[in-house]
Amino acid sequence: DCPGTESDQAGRSAACEGCPNQAICAASKPQGPDPDLPLIQERLASVKHKILVLSGKGGVGKSTVTANLAYGLAQDEDRSVAVMDVDICGPSLPKVFGMEGEQIFKSGSGWSPIFVEDNLALMSVGFLLPSPTAAVIWRGDKKNGLIKQFLRDVDWGEQDFMLIDTPPGTSDEHISLVQYLRGCQPDGCVIVTTPQEVALADVRREISFCRKVGLPIIGVVENMSGFVCPSCKNESEIFPATTGGAAAMAEEMDVPFLGRLPLDPRIAMCCDQGKSMFESFPDSPATQAYQRLVSGRQNACFLVCFCVVVVVVCVRGRRRREVLVSTWEGVCVNAVSLVSIFWRGSSALTLYVTAIAVLNFSSTVNGGTENQVESAST
Repeated sequence: DCPGTESDQAGRSAACEGCPNQAICAASKPQGPDPDLPLIQERLASVKHKILVLSGKGGVGKSTVTANLAYGLAQDEDRSVAVMDVDICGPSLPKVFGMEGEQIFKSGSGWSPIFVEDNLALMSVGFLLPSPTAAVIWRGDKKNGLIKQFLRDVDWGEQDFMLIDTPPGTSDEHISLVQYLRGCQPDGCVIVTTPQEVALADVRREISFCRKVGLPIIGVVENMSGFVCPSCKNESEIFPATTGGAAAMAEEMDVPFLGRLPLDPRIAMCCDQGKSMFESFPDSPATQAYQRLVSGRQNACFLVCFCVVVVVVCVRGRRRREVLVSTWEGVCVNAVSLVSIFWRGSSALTLYVTAIAVLNFSSTVNGGTENQVESAST
């Protein structure tokens, strides 16, 4: 894992080999802890799930995927969703959400995000530019400073989900985000790609980056996997997966594959007009694919919470271990079967293995607790 720029091993440890910033980190003097990190942790403590959206290269639809995931999550009016756009040199989300020209206001509690809907908030550098055509010509330090401001100074309030749209590749912005969020326990990242090998090659590098810096990988999404005809609704392949596509690459790299998203011309139309696919074209195969992806993510979060409850019950329970574990294991396997309806392939398998591992751990803990109770009674 990346030792961090503040470590005395920065640029010198084995994990730094091959990092483009190795020479810079090795030449710099170790610094003390960033005093803003506790403020960021305090600010984001009210955000339940923090998810980064990454891509190995530009043009694969990362921002479009981010926007549609946000719209999909926000369909439930009881769920609050925040989107943070840190693609500083290419802030497209104000256009995609139909919020161009909006102004940011600052109050005593911090910057106020722009509300696309009552339960969908957006913050982007695009709101800070003098015009939609203004270019952002900033060096790394200034970009990192703005990212820190978005995390520390924006009054996000109570949020169920925060989606962070990042620049393509692995740059200063990604390293800074990981460092700033390290104490906030982000859920992980979703990596967006297209089926071509030229895009998948960069995804492999992105996965290596995530593993080096200790960022969990939720899974890989294959965008533009097929073309949906708006008239007949038939789907045809326009970007052939010559090497097996994202599914084969995910299996090769041992990461979950979350699903395929077809290319629908109406997606581009909705992005240009700042409208939601879920409202404008709910029956589109692309919309339904996004719905399956959103449903899978929600069920995964449920399963994680479920496994935590299992551990607590097993630790605090006093019933016999065999009865307790077998009962919860049966319920958990049924829950995973439900999740696998939404998540295909290795992602469902990963959830199953995780659930059984947690149950095995809980049975061990419960057995140890029972032995301690029996020893105390004798």
